[in-house]
Amino acid sequence: MAVPRFDYVAPATLEEAILALVDGGTGTRIMAGGTDLIVRIRHRMASPQRIVSLKRISGLEAIVFDKKKGLTIGATALLADVAAHPQIRRHYPTVAQAAGGTANVQVRNMGTVVGNLCNASPSADNAPTLLAMGASVNIAGPEGGRSLPLDQFFQGPGITALEKGEIVTSVFVPLPPAGNGTAYLSLSQRGKLDCSAVGVGTMVVVEKDRCIDARLVVGACAPVPMRTPKAEKQLIGQKMTDTLIRSAAKTASQETAPIDDLRASAAYRWKMVTVLTIRALVDARKMALGKK
Repeated sequence: MAVPRFDYVAPATLEEAILALVDGGTGTRIMAGGTDLIVRIRHRMASPQRIVSLKRISGLEAIVFDKKKGLTIGATALLADVAAHPQIRRHYPTVAQAAGGTANVQVRNMGTVVGNLCNASPSADNAPTLLAMGASVNIAGPEGGRSLPLDQFFQGPGITALEKGEIVTSVFVPLPPAGNGTAYLSLSQRGKLDCSAVGVGTMVVVEKDRCIDARLVVGACAPVPMRTPKAEKQLIGQKMTDTLIRSAAKTASQETAPIDDLRASAAYRWKMVTVLTIRALVDARKMALGKK
């Protein structure tokens, strides 16, 4: 299938990219890796008149870990590089796992974590863990820069909080607290080749065998990746017994609002949220207790 014609712009600076995005109007799209955008164009699911590539902009590919502040992943940092980065594997193992489990090798060698977020797909593999860990996005635009919590970034399927001319330059993940444990699990029809039908990301913080903080995020079961506050509340202040974990997992499932689509039925998703949440919480508990 032939690709429709469009203008291609590859600015060398962020300022030039913002100007090109503003000048192009609503028919302009930003491209980092292009693994989603080009496919959408080929299948006539998107028809931009102009594409602004970020690949030539120096510094956006950087992955920086500061032991006092946290982790910054640049807009053009590849999924494969995030998955293999030694500091991420050591301090943010589930971030590395989610990046390494996204799609296939070819996609991971071209696609980016930030691009995965900016697609704003409810099933984005990198969103649940980053949301659970309190990540934020750094944004540059005509009016300057700003930071936005990731849980305020997603507005709906394919819709973000970005305003006209704005570009996400990086995602920031704060240092995990002492006693933390994280996990991410997902299901799809053909392993990791398809978009996830269900995904669950979690971070718990355990102190003296009690959960003092918990964040549970479910993907592909609502218009946006969503936290489950009632399930989180069940865990906080309690010992993370198997019985409590099973109860919280059922609550998490009840908080979601899945639909029937080509990937799975709503009924299947409800059941699998329970199953994956149990497994994720058990894994996170094991990691948290193993750090003590």
